[in-house]
Amino acid sequence: MANHFADRLYDAVKAKKTALTVGLDPVYSRLPDAIKSHRDMNDEFDAAAAVDAIFDFCTQTLRIIAPMVPAVKLNIAFFEKYLWEGIEAYYSLIAEADELGIEVIGDVKRGDIGHTAELYAAAHLQNSELIGLEDTLTPDAITINGFAGTEGIEPFAKMADAQGKGVFVWVRATNPSSAAIQDFENADGQKLYEKIAEIVAEVADQPQRIGTSGYSNIGMVVGGTTNDVTAALREKYEKIWFLVPGYGSQGASAEDCIRFCKADGTGALINASRSIIYAYERPQYKEQFGDDWKRCIEQAVIDAKIELANAMQTKL
Repeated sequence: MANHFADRLYDAVKAKKTALTVGLDPVYSRLPDAIKSHRDMNDEFDAAAAVDAIFDFCTQTLRIIAPMVPAVKLNIAFFEKYLWEGIEAYYSLIAEADELGIEVIGDVKRGDIGHTAELYAAAHLQNSELIGLEDTLTPDAITINGFAGTEGIEPFAKMADAQGKGVFVWVRATNPSSAAIQDFENADGQKLYEKIAEIVAEVADQPQRIGTSGYSNIGMVVGGTTNDVTAALREKYEKIWFLVPGYGSQGASAEDCIRFCKADGTGALINASRSIIYAYERPQYKEQFGDDWKRCIEQAVIDAKIELANAMQTKL
């Protein structure tokens, strides 16, 4: 297996023949009845029972999606709600995903400067050497907030270099109100997100961060729901991997998202979360598979892959 995150990602996208990534954002109330009705997992207000249910659901979902997609994105917020029990489940799921051979992105959105940033980087990217934690794995990559500038990115980038991992810096969000800030222009007409992208690219373009695939281990998060002009980032920053949220439930189409892929299908991870993991709530899958929630998720992944592939062919 490649030691460089960007190279592993390149190989995984090529092997799975898709840019689709699945996000695990588990909410107890939306879990399948087959899990919530279990006598040991049927109390939403019992932390242990709720976490066990979420862990069971996520583990089974990982086994479904791992053969079909290159990466999974774990949103730590959905686990932090349950404090230490949730955090334990989060790190256990990273180990599960690693066993299944799928790249793991920890959606943690940390950000700070100096020693604080270094400690955040160690917590979320460094595989611990502390006694008692030797078997605890951290994600292959994480998301961070880049609003502190270079000093807020470099500590994470250096840890990623040392660990063979990656970092995705939040550049342009998916939500509509973010435009009021992130599209704000300076006197020269440069938008704030464009300036952040410029700073990220300077960090990403350092020689030690470029893999044999030609991509850096430092990437950008740019929402698929954003204005068409954000696609210019793909042309401008050819060494960057883009993590593209918004596909599916947030309203971005396959065509919106594949703008960030290169002609060979690499260069972007297109994330779908709720539209995949809660596919069993959708009439089209309920009619086809009834209460078989796992088949619903499997078919939703297949359908999303086909939709993205068709959009890619149209683009070409």
